[in-house]
Amino acid sequence: MPELSRFFGVIIRMYARDHLPPHFHAIYGTEDVSICVSDFRVLAGWLR
Repeated sequence: MPELSRFFGVIIRMYARDHLPPHFHAIYGTEDVSICVSDFRVLAGWLR
């Protein structure tokens, strides 16, 4: 899975052929959040 960025322990990834709308995942430890690319709304998950 492609890693776009890593900073302060947060990993930003985008998965090929993932469901719509286009989004990226931010992972911090065991926490994961999906964020919509167009308007940055949270689709699922939570980060502290």
